[in-house]
Amino acid sequence: MAAKQKKTQPQPGLLVIFGEDPFLVAQQCDKCINELLSPEEKAMALYEPKADTVEVVDVLDELRTVPFLASRRVVLIKDAEPFIKNNTGPLEKYLDSPSPSGVLVMTVTSWDKRLRFSKKVQAAGCLLEVGNFKAFQLPAYVASYAQQAYGIRLDSSCSGLLVELVGDDPGRLCREMDKLAIFVAPAKTVTTRDIESLIGHNRVFGAFQVIDSILAQDMGAAVSRLDNMFSSDKDADYTVVGAFGYHFRKLFRVKALVTKGTPAAAAADRCGVRYNQKQDFLRQADALSLEQIGSVLAELGRIDYGIKSGQTTAPIAMERLIMRVFSMQKADK
Repeated sequence: MAAKQKKTQPQPGLLVIFGEDPFLVAQQCDKCINELLSPEEKAMALYEPKADTVEVVDVLDELRTVPFLASRRVVLIKDAEPFIKNNTGPLEKYLDSPSPSGVLVMTVTSWDKRLRFSKKVQAAGCLLEVGNFKAFQLPAYVASYAQQAYGIRLDSSCSGLLVELVGDDPGRLCREMDKLAIFVAPAKTVTTRDIESLIGHNRVFGAFQVIDSILAQDMGAAVSRLDNMFSSDKDADYTVVGAFGYHFRKLFRVKALVTKGTPAAAAADRCGVRYNQKQDFLRQADALSLEQIGSVLAELGRIDYGIKSGQTTAPIAMERLIMRVFSMQKADK
């Protein structure tokens, strides 16, 4: 369940579903429509006009038409901001005397609670507000989605890795889970190897190549490979920090074990480094100190916050990061 989600019992005639995340709003909308109409009834009793072209009189006529072979008629207007803005007066009157057999469902991602219509909707119990998830809730959310949609069990390591590599967008997480379900079918379990192979391989390999170029003191190649990560992956703005974070956290765990006396190869095995990557991975771990890796991880945390708060963009922030790592390495030479 999303954080801050406020459930109210909608009065007959009207329901506004509001939330800042379009995916969560759409998900809640589907749930409400399924509760209002059976699959058979949808074909006859669901009207879904466009918000910016439909006339309010047509909507009201539809709502007040006696349903045929259905328990009620439902008018669904998605992204209803322009419709509400242009028809506040008629909608207020409708709210005073709603149809006993029709329900107007509207979805919005912006909702000014100071407006008279907004206050009236909320006072009538007709507002369903869908809150956003906090970061710590996302692993449980995607695990729940996997179980409900596909009967797949995700343990905490898998759900956490999925969030780490994909980012904190619920819609994107569910889409990647859809791909994973097809990838592992007919199995009903997902492993970290599955996630790395399908979702993380290209992104983490891209981060690996960038770091390799930095350690080779080839700044041009590092920047070029970083640019390629953004140009070849439409989701890179949301996932690149996770890819670098995943790789540097693994470097940190291996380095920490080696520092405590664990043989390098054994440390790599314990941290899940694949056999065909072990030699190159250990070369990177050997070239960076534990303090340097920790410093990069802290900077990635700041970058993540800066991107989410609009203070910077992923391409700019990540280019600055690789320049910083390059300077670290150059200073050690």
